[in-house]
Amino acid sequence: MEFTKLIEAQRAFFSTGATKRPAFRRCALAALHKAILQRESDIADALYADLHKSAYESYLCETGLVLSELSYMEKHLNAFARTRRVPTPMAQFGAESVVIPEPLGTALIMSPWNYPFMLAIEPLVGALAAGCCAVVKPSAYAPATSRVIGELIGSTFPAKYVAVVEGGRAENAALLEEKFDAIFFTGSVGVGRLVMEKAARHLTPVTLELGGKSPCIIDETADLPLAARRLAFGKYLNAGQTCVAPDYVLVQESVRDALLELLPRQIEAFYGKDPLDCPDYGRIVNEKHYQRLMGLTGSGRVVCGGTGRAETLQIAPTVLADVSPESPVMQEEIFGPVLPVLSYRTIDEAAAFVNARPKPLALYLFTSDAETEQYIMQACSFGGGCVNDTVVHLATSEMAFGGVGESGMGSYHGQRSFDTFTHYKSVMRQSGRLDLPMRYHPYTKEKFRLVKQFLK
Repeated sequence: MEFTKLIEAQRAFFSTGATKRPAFRRCALAALHKAILQRESDIADALYADLHKSAYESYLCETGLVLSELSYMEKHLNAFARTRRVPTPMAQFGAESVVIPEPLGTALIMSPWNYPFMLAIEPLVGALAAGCCAVVKPSAYAPATSRVIGELIGSTFPAKYVAVVEGGRAENAALLEEKFDAIFFTGSVGVGRLVMEKAARHLTPVTLELGGKSPCIIDETADLPLAARRLAFGKYLNAGQTCVAPDYVLVQESVRDALLELLPRQIEAFYGKDPLDCPDYGRIVNEKHYQRLMGLTGSGRVVCGGTGRAETLQIAPTVLADVSPESPVMQEEIFGPVLPVLSYRTIDEAAAFVNARPKPLALYLFTSDAETEQYIMQACSFGGGCVNDTVVHLATSEMAFGGVGESGMGSYHGQRSFDTFTHYKSVMRQSGRLDLPMRYHPYTKEKFRLVKQFLK
């Protein structure tokens, strides 16, 4: 757990300037791309071992998204890395202004267990594109995937450039004692606070991708069968262990009963009469979380599900009705296949309910009313989300993904990933041929008049 030498080696390599060359970065991205393609089956096997993810879901939600991000970054790297000219004010007549992107240095990337491959490698893509060195710390709760990541990175890059540190809390704590130039953390709000506290001692910039209780609002104008289908997809993906999963539903009273009839039908259409026997349905990460989630099923009337299989750590997709805002299931991020359904009368009431709680990482709205859409988008603060869909907003490199308030700070994906690991250095190149006297002593009324003409 002595990581000082590793980080010193990365600093020494970074100081050579090798990673600052765009050609070097392109080669690194291409090497990572090739390595992932070569180990695609190993990655799928590891995700199945850790979370019972099917090969289909592993590619759809992890490997495929990483490959897409790599392709996007390889295509746009030259544009992101170039020095850009920007306008110069008249007061600096004769000068040229440029913005120079430069990598922050050595980055620490700490990833969680729920999407253990994607959430470790996607931030790394941004770090490599920006020209940083990186230490990647996968989650110990996904040991098979952590091992594959270690083998993949170890066979692709020297440790002085990119290194993987496996282990648990002790390794996490030891890494956070070291000085990095950037820290990228994905995980819980509680651990995010600790990461920020540790980073503050070195004034290290942090990007925190956290979570929270992401609402799904469904009004009476929504296409209810479509809403039920897309809600069930987003909620029960990865057995509900998704940071942007719909955490609870706010449905308008007039269509509440209809939604509660549709959801069990859609769950059966996805997973069969007994989801616990479905070969493509995931499992809960460990016994502790399994028991916590089973306890939350008592927070309301079970419409469907509510059963578990302790030996396989699986919990059937569960829908709860008659849930009180004060019930245990509404006091914490669920992070599992339990969906509480609450109702509202007016859209103002729904917005007030959301705004009375910490700002969520995601918000989903199902409506066919343009005014309702505009109202919710303006009235509620959240990291990102969808109208008439769930979860899929994060599957693009063209939009930033991140939280706000307690759901996180900073963002990534596409150019925002590059930006996250980059300092934009502003430089003015001044001409020596023209030297305006108005900025120099002695100050006079005439100079003051000229200054006011230029600076207004």
